[in-house]
Amino acid sequence: MRDTTPLKATLKTTPYLTKDALFPFLNLWFSGGIKTWISAVLVGQWMFGIYILFRFTLPWLFDTIDESQFTHMIRGYKNGETFNNAILLLHVIPVMVISMSATLQLVPAIRNRYRKFHRWNGRLFLTVGFFGAISGLYMTWGIGSRLSDIGAIGVTLNGLLILPFVYFTWRTAVKKQFTLHRRLAVHVFILINGVWSVRLYLMSWYMINQGPYGNTANIDGPADIAISFASYLLPMAIAELAFWAEKRKSPKALFVGAVGVSVIAIITAIGVFAASSMMWLPRVIEHL
Repeated sequence: MRDTTPLKATLKTTPYLTKDALFPFLNLWFSGGIKTWISAVLVGQWMFGIYILFRFTLPWLFDTIDESQFTHMIRGYKNGETFNNAILLLHVIPVMVISMSATLQLVPAIRNRYRKFHRWNGRLFLTVGFFGAISGLYMTWGIGSRLSDIGAIGVTLNGLLILPFVYFTWRTAVKKQFTLHRRLAVHVFILINGVWSVRLYLMSWYMINQGPYGNTANIDGPADIAISFASYLLPMAIAELAFWAEKRKSPKALFVGAVGVSVIAIITAIGVFAASSMMWLPRVIEHL
């Protein structure tokens, strides 16, 4: 018997041709992309924390720290400079702690189940980030921890943005404006980890291009400058895209959001591998 169902009706009722049928897949892709991004960040943060442990914390604890260990830094530890060395160590060593713990703030299961830990961990992160921004600005412009003025503009803007974002992230938590707090907390996390992201993007750029390409020895080449701004502006833009997609909950929004978080997850994963294999692990092994 011949099927006389109109083609138009068939298209309307065929499940795999409807937008509703795509929604579970798009939602899974979107949430999976976010989880992959957070996982890559967690691995990278722990690798960075281990690097700081072996290169700064342990030498400081065992009183074996010496300026000869920091020739790779623009301006590292200097024997006899008590005040500036204290600023450097207070800037770097607390980062080891928040590198190990701050990413846990982004995990919903931990945030919802262990609220007291979430609150105190968040306070620690914001405090370290706030004073880290101030000490970073002091080292960059106060004692010359920069190779060029133009090359330091990106990291300077990063440091300046941290201060108001820390305040408003804390303020929205106190006022129990949790929706806005969550959004600001993601942005302040990205900003406080801006210089960490610079290392990821720069090392992945070197790895992909098999060396410098658009970079200079003074870190003021076009690629250097682009990376210094992209290290925080790009993930912040993707985070906003994700919040928009989450709010809209339409197939089109979820598709755009899923593509965005997948791209940044891939960039982050490549960066973590590049920075770990080309920078952090070799220096840890060298110290052992």
